[in-house]
Amino acid sequence: MAQRKLQENQENRVPDEWFKPVDKNKGEAEAVVRPSLSYWQDAWRRLLKNKLAMAGLVFLVFLTIMAIFGPIFSPYSVTETNLPNQNQPPSSTHLFGTDELGRDVFTRTWYGARISLFVGLMAALIDFIIGVVYGGIAGYKGGKTDNAMMRVVEVLYGLPYLLVVILLMVVMGPGLLTIIIALTVTGWVGMARIVRGQVLQIKNYEFVLASKTFGTKTSRIIRKNLLPNTMGPIIVQMTLTVPAAIFAEAFLSFLGLGVSAPYASWGVMANDGLPTIISGHWWRLFFPAFFISMTMFAFNVLGDGLQDALDPKLRR
Repeated sequence: MAQRKLQENQENRVPDEWFKPVDKNKGEAEAVVRPSLSYWQDAWRRLLKNKLAMAGLVFLVFLTIMAIFGPIFSPYSVTETNLPNQNQPPSSTHLFGTDELGRDVFTRTWYGARISLFVGLMAALIDFIIGVVYGGIAGYKGGKTDNAMMRVVEVLYGLPYLLVVILLMVVMGPGLLTIIIALTVTGWVGMARIVRGQVLQIKNYEFVLASKTFGTKTSRIIRKNLLPNTMGPIIVQMTLTVPAAIFAEAFLSFLGLGVSAPYASWGVMANDGLPTIISGHWWRLFFPAFFISMTMFAFNVLGDGLQDALDPKLRR
């Protein structure tokens, strides 16, 4: 019996050849297989893998280029009327057709893109500046200062947005500047709340406490230690602020509270094209509505992609 078990063990024994050391010099053994990536390089690499977010980014780049150069290279003017060519369908002469005054819809669409992108980017930039400064101070100071500052935020957050816009329109009159002011009077509170929450979490980290111990000024701690570590959520919030501002501008222009005629914005074009659907002039509403929808969709999918790419928990 014992002899049979010994024979079985010898048969199941792993060959010694399997345990021979691999020939490798010291340099190869210590070589780094994967290059070290910074936080932003790794975020960009992960963003490239998100096909939907990259498609949104490509569309926004295309939209920006056409908004800048489209009206410049177009043979037609934004405000020039040509009554004999009114309500012409899309053709090789007028790619997006013409409106009731014979104006080229293609040129007016890209001019409207200028206004919409300008309003969205300016609103996001102002929200970024005010929200980051306000939320950073509130989160870093804490205590009574934080409570007092956040009560102001809650009051502004509770104001009806449309009521604020109408009051500003009555006082200042309709126009592009009024729209930007109306969007930013209460628009920065969301950014401030996000920055405050991030600062409250990060200010107790060791590197921040070390800076305090060495007597670093508060402004420098916020600028050098806190803000760089909150840029991920801030960038994501900005990508979501831009489409909200674009839609708000289009909505206000649709109601007649936006850009004044004869200049174009997507909201004005949609308002002018809505009554013509019954008469079969579908292109006048389709193109501004299409670009409003696609721009909002592109910014939203890009924001979702950035949120995943900038999340340190998903970093490998």
